[in-house]
Amino acid sequence: MFRALQTSASIRFFAVLLACGFGIGCQDRQSPPAAVDEDASAEVPLQKATGTPQAVAAPSTSLRFNEVTTEAGVEFTYRNGQEAEQCSIVESLGGGVAFIDYDQDGRPDLFFPGGGEFTSDSEMRGLSGSLFRQKETWKYQAVTPIAGADSAPWYSHGASAADYDNDGFPDLLVTGYGGLVLLHNEGDGTFTVSADTGLIDPLWSSSAGWGDFNGDGVLDLYVAHYVNWSFENHPRCPGPKPDLREICPPRQFDPLPDSLFTGTGDGHFLNTSAEAGLRTDGKGLGVVVADINLDGHADVYVGNDTVPNFLYRGDGQGHFEELGLLSGVSLSHQGTPDGSMGVDVGDFNGDSLPDIWVANYERESFALYRNEGADFFRHISHSLGITAVQQLSVGWGTSFLDADRDGDEDITSSNGHVIRYPEQATLRQFPILFENLEGRRFVNVASQAGEYFSTQHMGRGLATGDLDRDGDTDIAMVHTNERVSLLSNETPNQNHWIGIRLVGRLCNRDAIGAHIIVRTEGGRQQLRLLKSGGSYASTSERSAFFGLGSSEKIDEIEIHWPQGVSQRLGSHRADQYIDVIQPASPQPLKPGP
Repeated sequence: MFRALQTSASIRFFAVLLACGFGIGCQDRQSPPAAVDEDASAEVPLQKATGTPQAVAAPSTSLRFNEVTTEAGVEFTYRNGQEAEQCSIVESLGGGVAFIDYDQDGRPDLFFPGGGEFTSDSEMRGLSGSLFRQKETWKYQAVTPIAGADSAPWYSHGASAADYDNDGFPDLLVTGYGGLVLLHNEGDGTFTVSADTGLIDPLWSSSAGWGDFNGDGVLDLYVAHYVNWSFENHPRCPGPKPDLREICPPRQFDPLPDSLFTGTGDGHFLNTSAEAGLRTDGKGLGVVVADINLDGHADVYVGNDTVPNFLYRGDGQGHFEELGLLSGVSLSHQGTPDGSMGVDVGDFNGDSLPDIWVANYERESFALYRNEGADFFRHISHSLGITAVQQLSVGWGTSFLDADRDGDEDITSSNGHVIRYPEQATLRQFPILFENLEGRRFVNVASQAGEYFSTQHMGRGLATGDLDRDGDTDIAMVHTNERVSLLSNETPNQNHWIGIRLVGRLCNRDAIGAHIIVRTEGGRQQLRLLKSGGSYASTSERSAFFGLGSSEKIDEIEIHWPQGVSQRLGSHRADQYIDVIQPASPQPLKPGP
């Protein structure tokens, strides 16, 4: 079933039996030695981390982001309840953000989960999230109670938006400690809490991703769970002084099994975790659902904290095969588990194969796994300059984005520590903005990209998308106990672009699991995946965005819908958004013009 593994990857597999990694709250991890990627054309020296936005000198860049939060009227802060001095690991996770055009007026709106607070030594309660409707460009109105989006029975973390019932209006799922909340979009500007749906999930959930895993055109739901903390299992961990208490690390707690809920088509769900073949030993924080091997079926990648990451290959019938270890995407370059939080899938080098990106804990390299084909990946962070930059960063929300529309995908990361008294790094941390230099190297240009990227934050979730519809990618950043930030992309350039939104008919309406190839002059082609989840506890805009460089038109668009329905479209002019509705009947992929 599998091809022979390459020697460079297989020599590390035995290490999983001996691995003892530490992620959130781990203060006794030894700094890893510099790794040499055998595929690198030149070794990149491992620099001593300094806590500044970048550890090595960066070339000048045109990338620019301006914070517009105040003028946009978005006033919201995620609260974790730390003032109660519980020092609970629940306080570490923070929250995310969802881009969701809930009223379908063409302007992306924003939803932020609210977090929670401790009301006693044995109880906590949820805090309301906030929904902001975009009235006009960079002008938002808080509409939470009016829209019915203020339900907060649990201490919340994540927001996963998707049209789960295929009625044309995106719905919201909120994850957290205590249970899930499913907000059904009524199509009239309001949400109602969907009860009796079968989404019974009392375990501590962090992130979630939607996807049609059994090919019936109805969205299913993958929910990642973290660790088995409770008030009854709340150990006291010492701080740096006898009178100080520290947040306990995840190695103090047992893992919780993830869950898979299969949609029945009538608004209900069945828990099919056992039938699907899910593992039960993860400590999940990040989830992304996409067709990672391009076979027409939705796959799942899970970033776990201190234990190996999971890569589930879907068969299109609701079953998975977990092959993270065999594929080379479950461990670090040293063969040990990382403290993984944020995850994403993109094509950084333009070879039309999806690559996997993971934001990890301090003194661990953020992981870029290059797709070698046939379900095999190679950890190449060191050879591309990534490891040399972020040794003291604790990464959370993260995303591929073509910030300058040059056709290759850059990467951003929101960073912030999770314990109260870190020994080597700072509590607040600089975000990262990696500029992609033609797929050959990444350089952190954060210090030159605007004031926000040059200041430290308690970063957690982030989402990306074109909030002002001007043809570039903007960013929303979430922090713990600090106001959120909206970043307008003001990068000056003359590069062209195109945005493509798919509307499913035979498949799920959001077309999650599809992939699109765009071809331009000179034979260049780019790949984008329609995915759910990604980043950390957040939902980015669903449209596929392509930077076209100097190309003023698209020569061909090739769309692979879920479950094997494919089509080709001819030439389109650049600098516009287009909607493509799935054909009413299956079509063979015909040669282009």
